[in-house]
Amino acid sequence: MASTEDKPASKENASSWKDSIYNPRTGELMGRTASSWALILLFYLVFYCFLAGMFALTTWVMLLTLDDYVPRYRDRVPSPGLVILPNVPTITFNKSDPLKYTQYVQDLESFLQRYNDMEQEKNEDCPQGVHFLQDDTEDMTKKVCSFKRNSLSFCSGLSDTNYGYSEGKPCVLLKMNRIIGLKPHGEPYINCTAKTDTPIVIPHYPTGGRIDKMYFPYYGKKAHENYVQPLVAVKLALTKEDYNKELVVECRVEGTNLRNNDERDKYLGRVTFRVKVSE
Repeated sequence: MASTEDKPASKENASSWKDSIYNPRTGELMGRTASSWALILLFYLVFYCFLAGMFALTTWVMLLTLDDYVPRYRDRVPSPGLVILPNVPTITFNKSDPLKYTQYVQDLESFLQRYNDMEQEKNEDCPQGVHFLQDDTEDMTKKVCSFKRNSLSFCSGLSDTNYGYSEGKPCVLLKMNRIIGLKPHGEPYINCTAKTDTPIVIPHYPTGGRIDKMYFPYYGKKAHENYVQPLVAVKLALTKEDYNKELVVECRVEGTNLRNNDERDKYLGRVTFRVKVSE
């Protein structure tokens, strides 16, 4: 008797579950009629089209305020950092094994291709010692002052294609990061010193590590498309007494208002790297 009474209840539960998906008596699908589904889909279609239109409108208005040549918002970094090439924290090699320093030489040679005479002759011979201002020109594309690699002397790769690595006296290139509109005061130069007990001779090229003000200001990637940063090269004149030691070298921008002693940012206006040479 108990099993007979359970059968109608079971059928009723199955019918109720099926009706929740589709009810043939009312024509409802998932609890809504066809007209109800049509109205809610129309609502969401209009709603999301409105959102897309608002997004497109605000994006278009924002783009109208932007300048292709001058960024609306610029970094608030007051002074540039220094970068070394080869771009490694520690320069380690055996001067008797070319395979140990070939990558360093290739990196330097590849970077200096833009400083070849053939490329730099396309640029301007600017007056030295003054900023090359071009704000009042109608042409948005700015001219570039030439910087030829032969000004790096023994570190140019022209007279010594191994950049001193084969003789255990490696060359290192330094450049300042680009900052739009930067116009350093004074007579900026880069000075490198080795933190050792015995002094190490470090010739700087161009003479005195000078960075001429004619390469400033920088007008941005699009306006100054062919801009090349001025370089300073240092040649670490190591002796046998300096081999197999990890030497710490610090370089700073001096002679100007650019900051180089901010303890919160140890790469602002300065850079530190290590050199270890073996024979």
